[in-house]
Amino acid sequence: MSLPPTHPLVDGRTTHSALVTAYSGGRPARRPVWFMRQAGRSLPEYRAARSGTAMLDACLTPELAAEITLQPVRRHDVDAGIFFSDIVVPLRLAGLDVVIEPGVGPVLGSAVRTADDVARLQDGGPLTSDALAPITQAVSLTVAALGSTPLIGFAGAPFTLAAYLVEGRPSRDHLAARTLMHSDPDTWAALMAWAADVTGEFLRAQVLAGASAAQLFDSWAGSLSLADYETHAAPWSARAFGHVTDLAVRTVHFGTGTSELLVAMRDVGADVIGVDYRLPLDEANRRLGGRTPLQGNIDPALLAAPWPVLEAHVRDVIARGTHAPGHVVNLGHGVPPETDPDVLTRIVALVHEA
Repeated sequence: MSLPPTHPLVDGRTTHSALVTAYSGGRPARRPVWFMRQAGRSLPEYRAARSGTAMLDACLTPELAAEITLQPVRRHDVDAGIFFSDIVVPLRLAGLDVVIEPGVGPVLGSAVRTADDVARLQDGGPLTSDALAPITQAVSLTVAALGSTPLIGFAGAPFTLAAYLVEGRPSRDHLAARTLMHSDPDTWAALMAWAADVTGEFLRAQVLAGASAAQLFDSWAGSLSLADYETHAAPWSARAFGHVTDLAVRTVHFGTGTSELLVAMRDVGADVIGVDYRLPLDEANRRLGGRTPLQGNIDPALLAAPWPVLEAHVRDVIARGTHAPGHVVNLGHGVPPETDPDVLTRIVALVHEA
């Protein structure tokens, strides 16, 4: 299957954008920059728009999700929108009992830890077009408003999704998930296959509706050794990416605490690797053999530092990023809620001028 003729990459709106050019290994005239979690609590307009609306309800209300996605593009002049969603939205679409508790994170009604639990998930079948309708509508609205600015599709990698399912809530060490992968590898494989297909379908729906790139977040992959990642997570990330490989969009893979996993994360099928704040970009480029575009990696902790300190850090990130065949400036994790939005706007201007 190919992209529809009205897709921004087909009709030319985003084909030569700075973001797509950098993701393709090129050097655009304007170095692209956007921020993970740029659509969120750091913006007063976000807090106003979401007032009285639960997080997952906001994600599944097309007009609201589109407005929230557009807010940071308007304010900061970033070079991409990132679709406003959450890693566990596909779980809600699949009919699971999941909520996002303020100050806690995703909490499931019951954990998934046995073969019977996984079988019940599988009985639900794939995500239907009706279930995905709020997502495709939100993306379509967003893309229409963005014009020549590309939208990046968003989904969680299977391991991170499975970690939430097995733990039932956020965890520091993901001990239950890591125990299941070793104690019952067949059940683990069945769970990961289900998670890969659900999150892959979610990502595919966004791309078909107009997203110009697709990013897979493996928030918790850093809890795995390289051997465990390659055996118990990577095949399923490859399966998730497989849902969009026929659509000719650039794919991005990002995880936190994954400095030792970068090559394996690239080799599941990613065109671009996101690098967190722990590893300098020139070293990341060396580990990846100098042939992979990079995204990152301003330390979010420095967003509250005095401007001369932050400016020097941003310039250093830019300098190190020049070693890679393509570079999109971003944070090495998400925007903290207490961040002054004016600081983000100032960083964008600095990156564009540098």
